[in-house]
Amino acid sequence: MEGRGAYNRHAGLQAAGGALALNALKQAAASIVLEAMDQPIVIAEYGASQGRNSQRPMRVAITELRARVGPDRPVLVYHEDLPINDFGSLFEVLESAPDRYVRDDPQVYPCAIGRSFYESVLPPAYVHLGWSAYAAMWLSSVPTQVADHIYVPCMKGAASAAFREQGKKDWQKFLSLRATELRPGGRLVVVLPGADDDGRTGFEPLMNDANDVLTQMAGEGALTEDERAHMVLATYARPVRELLTAFETDGRFCALSVEHCERLPLPDAVWDDFLRDGDGGRMVSRYAAFYRSTFVPSLFLALAQPDDAQRKGKLSDRFEHLLKVRLEARMEPIRSQVQVLVFARDPYSKVCS
Repeated sequence: MEGRGAYNRHAGLQAAGGALALNALKQAAASIVLEAMDQPIVIAEYGASQGRNSQRPMRVAITELRARVGPDRPVLVYHEDLPINDFGSLFEVLESAPDRYVRDDPQVYPCAIGRSFYESVLPPAYVHLGWSAYAAMWLSSVPTQVADHIYVPCMKGAASAAFREQGKKDWQKFLSLRATELRPGGRLVVVLPGADDDGRTGFEPLMNDANDVLTQMAGEGALTEDERAHMVLATYARPVRELLTAFETDGRFCALSVEHCERLPLPDAVWDDFLRDGDGGRMVSRYAAFYRSTFVPSLFLALAQPDDAQRKGKLSDRFEHLLKVRLEARMEPIRSQVQVLVFARDPYSKVCS
């Protein structure tokens, strides 16, 4: 994600998707098994990014927990993300945002962990409630070099199959690690971009525009051929059948069972605002800023010197400008979906070895 709080400012789509899962999160907080003692309740957020989109879900969860245990029991909230994450922006939100979830509750203690969620993040049987929104779509690695497109649903042949296999392995790894970290009776709520049965997400037109922009930049000489050839998004949106495959045998996977699974259409607030105010320039600027803050940093990991901040900034500006030009010519909403799942940790089953 783009640093210096850019993701916080422009990740409205992700926030809207997470909002559709808040009722499921509230029910999960109401259902977790709580020991009859004063030890802290542990909430873990897997993939926190810069913290703006964490505030409302954490407040919903904590409010529900307070209704159960009262005001005095400590609550620990762990925000996990990669070591390269902009944790400074996260702590700034926790310190000063008007809606920060710690504002009115002195017994809530937030902290951060710089580690991949494809590793163990917290001790076994430690987490009461897990939350992950728009994070598990990111893969642990790029499984193959891709020449024809940056986005999996737009790829062809063997490359698409390689990403699908990587997506399967990473999803099962993610679930098995979270099952180990959850306490018996705990819950894990996961929010993902939805995909239909053919793997289509609704982002394909936007991704086609971005792919064409990168090709144009290579043609201009702004990107080398080698840089362009290695630009790909290590994301994979799984159809429902792929999300649930591991549970087909007996309804459980690594002591987890599926308590809730729902795919919903995600309203496009940017497009709705455009229909109200007719401001096309503002609309394309918002779409382009969303794309830049969410995806461009991952694409630019392929730069020959990815730590060259000056060049990366100029390239990001050029990309954003060219994307706006294409969006102005197309003028259509993002017709995406959101997938909400709730997993329960069986108190009596053993986790995967």
